[in-house]
Amino acid sequence: MTMDAVSLQVMANALRGVAEEMEASLIRSAFSPNIVERRDCSTALFDRAGRMVIQSASIPVHLGAMPESVAAVMERGARPGEVWVLNDPYRGGTHLPDITMVSAIALDGTTSAYAVSRAHHADVGGMAPGSMPAGSRELLQEGLVIPPVRIAVEGEPVADIVSLLLANTRTPGEREGDLRAQLASHHLADVRLEELAVRHGADTLRSAMDELLAYAERRTRAAIRQMPDGVYRAEEALEGDGVSEADLWIRVSATIEGDTLTLDFAASDPAGPGNCNCPLAVTRSAVYFVVRAVTDPDIPASAGAFAPVRVRAPSGSLVNARPPAAVAGGNVETSSRIVDAVFGAIGQAILVPAQGQGTMNNVTLGGPGFTYYETLGGGQGASPEADGPSGVHVAMSNTLNTPIEALETAYPLRVLRYALRRGSGGEGSHRGGDGVVRAVELLVDAEGSVIAERRLRGPRGRAGGADGRPGRTLLNGAELPSKWRGHLSRGDVLEIHTPGGGGYGTP
Repeated sequence: MTMDAVSLQVMANALRGVAEEMEASLIRSAFSPNIVERRDCSTALFDRAGRMVIQSASIPVHLGAMPESVAAVMERGARPGEVWVLNDPYRGGTHLPDITMVSAIALDGTTSAYAVSRAHHADVGGMAPGSMPAGSRELLQEGLVIPPVRIAVEGEPVADIVSLLLANTRTPGEREGDLRAQLASHHLADVRLEELAVRHGADTLRSAMDELLAYAERRTRAAIRQMPDGVYRAEEALEGDGVSEADLWIRVSATIEGDTLTLDFAASDPAGPGNCNCPLAVTRSAVYFVVRAVTDPDIPASAGAFAPVRVRAPSGSLVNARPPAAVAGGNVETSSRIVDAVFGAIGQAILVPAQGQGTMNNVTLGGPGFTYYETLGGGQGASPEADGPSGVHVAMSNTLNTPIEALETAYPLRVLRYALRRGSGGEGSHRGGDGVVRAVELLVDAEGSVIAERRLRGPRGRAGGADGRPGRTLLNGAELPSKWRGHLSRGDVLEIHTPGGGGYGTP
């Protein structure tokens, strides 16, 4: 059945409303500040074939990697009435703290859709509180690995699975609350899609999903067709991986040919000894983010929008790691630098902004009874039309900050300073955005970890604009490397200065 344009938009907004209501339900009913305040979670709807149809306006690194999660659950024969859970980066996950749930939804007795939620849980075990340890060398050091298993059947949690998950976290009460919030969002999706099927008909709903995917593909192909054909290359270097201080290189060639785009990472370095390795799903996610940014932003973010895009990466490389490689930092830092590399390549064909901070500035602190995790915003790169925003999460992160009041209520920490880092953005006809400074005092002894980038080299300006200032990590005033893990005592002060964005145009 072919849908007219008005009907298609009605159905697109109805489906988007379900995904966004799932996310709102998850945020409002979760326990941890990481989800309630920072909104480090994402939701989406997939069709019966496992293709992403619609998403909430959430975390880019979550959403582009979700299709592998749905495929992994479909392979296990998921049925309506079941909710499945997983976090294995090599079986559909991203990194271990990101716990994904997938549920099949029946309309008229036929599996017609899948609801998906992904939330960052602030501790899933492993060698360090918060499960984001700088310097981990293998996946098992980073936490509990969960293959696709049923966590709920007919609305009831599977007690043995829940008990197993809670036995492997330092904060079981918080984890249980967040897991139940995810389960509630899946129940809501089931109810809302059934309501839409009653209102419009199940066949109409399934047809709308097909039409939306075809519509997104047509518009993406049209946008790529406007770009000049050619092969464009760029490279970016990671500042070590927490085990080795040697640069790790991401090299990409972007081939634009007609209405297709191919990103080839064949020249990238092999996987490193630390945890800055990326599963292929995360690499695809970073590429898809750039595609969304350089094509029409009104195109629905879906499998259709990504159909004209091919991603090639050699197995065992930095951007297509294999088990048992550690990946905690790859999901957050390497994904951000992949974005920089892909923008650098495509930016030789079309106008793109200067580089943003290129890091999530991951800070993890934990001790008896608490695990605090946060990513910190910085400067966005300037564009040909405007200055870059200041103090925002850039590229693969779309989270908020943890407000000082919430942070000090939930954790034994005191915020001594939280301010814009004035002048850290690069000069230009349009200035890069400024980073932030956040200084936190420990009120108890704790273990700490920082996984960051852009401590040695600042984000690059564009078209004559100056580079942004690199970031800094300080412990009691002493400089730390970009990846660090160690013990902190009561009274210690950890201070993060995030990078500024690059400037655009001659100042």
